[in-house]
Amino acid sequence: MSRKAYHAGSWYTDNGPRLNKELSQWLENVPTLTEDNVPIPVPGARAIIAPQRVFILGPSHHVYLTKCAISQCTEYETPLGELLLDTEVINELRQTGYFDEMSLIVDEEEHSIEMHLPYVYKILESKINSIKIVPIMVGSLSESKEHLYGKILSSYLSDPSNLFVISSDFCHWGQRFSYTYYSDSVNTSTYLSRKSNTPLSIPIYKSIENLDREGMTIIEEMNHEEFHTYLSKTKNTICGRHPIGVFLSTIDAWQNSQEKTITEGGEKPDLPFDTTKPRIRFVHYSQSSQVTRGDDSSVSYASAYVYLP
Repeated sequence: MSRKAYHAGSWYTDNGPRLNKELSQWLENVPTLTEDNVPIPVPGARAIIAPQRVFILGPSHHVYLTKCAISQCTEYETPLGELLLDTEVINELRQTGYFDEMSLIVDEEEHSIEMHLPYVYKILESKINSIKIVPIMVGSLSESKEHLYGKILSSYLSDPSNLFVISSDFCHWGQRFSYTYYSDSVNTSTYLSRKSNTPLSIPIYKSIENLDREGMTIIEEMNHEEFHTYLSKTKNTICGRHPIGVFLSTIDAWQNSQEKTITEGGEKPDLPFDTTKPRIRFVHYSQSSQVTRGDDSSVSYASAYVYLP
C-alpha cells in the first residue's frame, strides 16, 4: 500500500524538478554547524553520513490518539520519488503491543511527517535505494507514556545506522490559535484580548520569543520533567510537544544504557565540551511574522541537532 504525497500541490509544489531546485537552493544556504567553534561532526561523535534507516516522529493534528501509531503502508510517495518503509522494524514495534495503526486516510491527512519527506529524499538521494523510513505518529501522551515509548525507541537510538527526525514547530500565537500568552518577566504573565489596552513593556513578538527560548533552553538541558512543568505553566502551543517528550525520554534511556560504556571509553578528545555526554543545541529560530497587536498572529519555528558520543 502506498501513501500519496497528500499535501503536495497545496502546502508545497507537486512539481518534482521545481521542488528539487528549491530544496537545492535552500540547502545551499544552510551554514556549517559548529559546536563551540568546533566543526560538527567532532572526534568521538556518531557522524551519520548515510544512515540506513530514518525514524520520523510527528504529532497528530487531526485525530486524537493516546498512543503512538505506525503506518500500514510499504512506501510513501514524494514529488521526487518513493521512500520505502522499514516494514521489519515497524512489525517489531507492532509486536510490543503499544502501537496503534493508522488508517490510510489518517496517514495521508497528517502533514507533520510528510513535510520532512522531500528533505529526507533530497539529502539522502545518492543512497536512496538503501534507505528506509519508520514514520511514527505521536498521540497525546502522559509523561509516563513518553517514558515508555522512549525506552522502546532507545534500542534503535543505540544503532549508529539510524537517524531520528523530530517534527515540531513552536508557539502558535493569536486569537485564531486561542493562545495570546504575554509575559514581560519570569513572574508576570497575562493573556491579551484582540482589543487589549494593557500597557506592554516589551513587544508581543519579543514575549513570544522569550517564551519559546525558555522551552528551547529546557530542551537543550534534556530535562524531561522540567519540560512538562514548563508546558503546564505556559500552555505554549508547541505542536510537537509529545514527539519532543518521547525523544527526550529516548535519549535518557539510551544514556542510562550506555553510561558504563561511555565512561570506560578511553581517552577523551581535546574539545571545549564534554564529549562523553549527549547534547542538544538549537541553531535557528524564527517567526512567521512579528506580532505587535492583539489581533495579529504568528507561528514560531526552531531547529536543533543532537550530539551523541
